[in-house]
Amino acid sequence: MSLHIQQVTKTFSKTQALKEINLDIRDSEFVAILGPSGCGKTTLLRIVGGFIEPTSGIVRLNDQIYSGQGHMVPVEKRDLGMVFQSFALWPHMTVRQHIEFPLKSPRHSGMSSEEKKAAIEQAVSCTGLKPYENRLPGELSGGQRQRIGIARALAAEPELIIADEPVSALDVSVQAQIINLLKDIQSKTGAAFLFIAHDLAVVEHISSRILVMYLGRIVESGPAREVCGAPRHPYTKALLSAVPRIGSDGKKRIILEGDVPSPLSPPSGCHFHPRCPLAQERCRCETPELGEGSHSCACFFA
Repeated sequence: MSLHIQQVTKTFSKTQALKEINLDIRDSEFVAILGPSGCGKTTLLRIVGGFIEPTSGIVRLNDQIYSGQGHMVPVEKRDLGMVFQSFALWPHMTVRQHIEFPLKSPRHSGMSSEEKKAAIEQAVSCTGLKPYENRLPGELSGGQRQRIGIARALAAEPELIIADEPVSALDVSVQAQIINLLKDIQSKTGAAFLFIAHDLAVVEHISSRILVMYLGRIVESGPAREVCGAPRHPYTKALLSAVPRIGSDGKKRIILEGDVPSPLSPPSGCHFHPRCPLAQERCRCETPELGEGSHSCACFFA
C-alpha cells in the first residue's frame, strides 16, 4: 500500500485551510499529524477520506489518482477505514450488527458470506469486543463504544485506517487502552494508520513518523523518535515542553505568547512568527520551506 499526497491545497471561500501539503504513507506505517485546532488536520483527513476534493494537488492510492484534477473516486469504493472522534450508534442495534454494517457497501459485494463472517470475527477479536457483541450501545462504556468504531473500520479489511482524534473525548486511562489497542491491531493486521491528534503525549510512543502542522502548513516532519527527542521547530519544542517527563532536569515549559491566529487572516511570511521566540525580520516577509530529508523543518533559524 502507498498513499501519495502531492501539493494539496484547500481553500474555502477566502480561507486557505491547507497550503501545498506533501505526504507519503507506506505499508504498516503509523503516521501522526499534530497541531492546534484550526490548523487543517481534519481538512486533510476529509480530503484523504474522499469527503471533499482539494482545490489543487492530487491524492494517489497505489499509483491511482482518486482525488484531485477534477477526479474523485466515491468514498464507498476506497480501500480506507475511518475512525472518528464521535460517531452515530443506533440504539436498537447490537455491537455485532454495527460491525457488520460497512460490509453491506457495494465495495464488498464480491465477498462471500463466509468471508464476511471471518472478517467480522477478526474485527471483534482484535478489539476485545467478543464478550459484548450482543449488547446494545446503551449498555457500554465510552471506551467500549469507541472500540465499535475501530472494529467497524477493521471489518472492511482496509489497507489504510484514518483516525480523527479518536481518543480526545475519553478519560486518560481509557485513552491509553485505545492507543495500545491500535498498536496491537497494527502489529496483527499490518494496516497503515494516519492518526490525527492535538496531544503529543497521546501519539509519541506509537507513531513511526510525526508531522506537526500550524495554520495549514506542515512545519516539521520526521521519525517520531527524532521529532520527540530532538525537535527543531519552535512550535514543536513548545508542544514537547508541555509533556511531563521523568528525568527532564527541571526544564521549563515554553509558554507561547498570544493565540493561534485566525486562518481567515493569517500572518504574512512564516505564520508562526508573531508567537515565535526566534522570529526576525526575515520571518515576517518570507515563508520558510519544509525542506528535504527524513527530519525536516520549516524554519530559517532552527
